Amino acid sequence: MKNLVTTKEIFSKAYHEHYAVGAFNVNHMELIQAVVGAAAELRSAVILQASSFTAKYTDLGYLVAAADYAAKLAGVPVALHLDHGENFEVARQFIEAGFTSVMIDGSHLPYEENIAVTKEVCDYAHARGIPVEGELGTISGVEDGTSSEKILYTDPLQAKDFVERTGVDSLAVAIGTSHGAYKFKPGQKPQLRFDILKEIESVLPGLPIVLHGASSVNQEDIKTINQYGGNIQAAVGIPEDMLNTAASMAVCKINVDTDLRLAMTAAVRETLFKEPAVIDTRRYIGAGRERVKERVMYKMKNVFHSAGRY
Repeated sequence: MKNLVTTKEIFSKAYHEHYAVGAFNVNHMELIQAVVGAAAELRSAVILQASSFTAKYTDLGYLVAAADYAAKLAGVPVALHLDHGENFEVARQFIEAGFTSVMIDGSHLPYEENIAVTKEVCDYAHARGIPVEGELGTISGVEDGTSSEKILYTDPLQAKDFVERTGVDSLAVAIGTSHGAYKFKPGQKPQLRFDILKEIESVLPGLPIVLHGASSVNQEDIKTINQYGGNIQAAVGIPEDMLNTAASMAVCKINVDTDLRLAMTAAVRETLFKEPAVIDTRRYIGAGRERVKERVMYKMKNVFHSAGRY
C-alpha cells in the first residue's frame, strides 16, 4: 500500500526519543476513522492492527483499503499490523493482503518450536520488506482467541538468544500485563516488572519492546455501559503511570483493544437509551466513533507521549 509505512520506521524515532506509539485494534471503518483521526489531529504516528478473527469478520481487502486511504488523509505515519498471528500461513495471508507489519505469536509453543516458526516468518517477511514482532513469555487473560491463565515472565537472557536466532525486529514481552477487560480484580494492584524490562533493554540495546494487554479499562466507560443496560463486572486495568514509565524505557509499542471496545459500547448504549426512537445507524455508531477518538487522543497526549512528534 502506497500510503502505509512499516513499524520499523515508526519505532526508530520512538526508541531514540523515548516515547511509545499506540497500536489500536480496528475491526471496522469507524474505528479506523477514530484512531487515525486522533493521530492526524495530534500529529502522532499510529499503528492500526487486526487479528485473524478480523479476517473472519470482514474481507481483509476492505480493511487494507480503508487503512491506506486514512493514512493518505492523515499526513502522519500509519502502519497496519497483524496482531497475534497464530502460524506461518496466517502471517503470509496478511502480508499478501497488504499489511505492513506482522506478529507471529509462538509464545504458547515449546521454546525451540517458537524459534523455528518465528524464524520462518522472519525469513519470508524480511524478503518482502516487512518487519516482524515475536513474543516470548505469556501474559494472562483472554482476547480474540488468545488466552492464558497465568503469566510466564520473559527471561532476559533467553530473550537475547531468541532475538539473535530469529531476527525479529521487535519483541513482545511478559512483565505483568494482562489481556481483556477483566485484567485484575478490584483491590488487586497490578505490578509491572520494570526490573525485567530494564534487563531486557540492557542485553538487547536498540530493540523495540512491545506491551500487550495494556488497556487501562476506563472506569467511566464501564459505569456508562452498566447504567444503560450493560453488565460489565468490576475490573481494573494497567495504571497509566506504569505505562508512562514503560514508554520512557525501551517500550515503543503499546497495544490497546479493550479500551476501544468499552468506549464504543458505552457511547452506543447511552445514545440508544437516551434516544430510543433513533434508527439512523450513523447517529449511534457516530457517537461511538467520537468517544473512541477522545480516548485515543487522551492516550497519545498523556500516556504514550507520541503527540506532536510529526
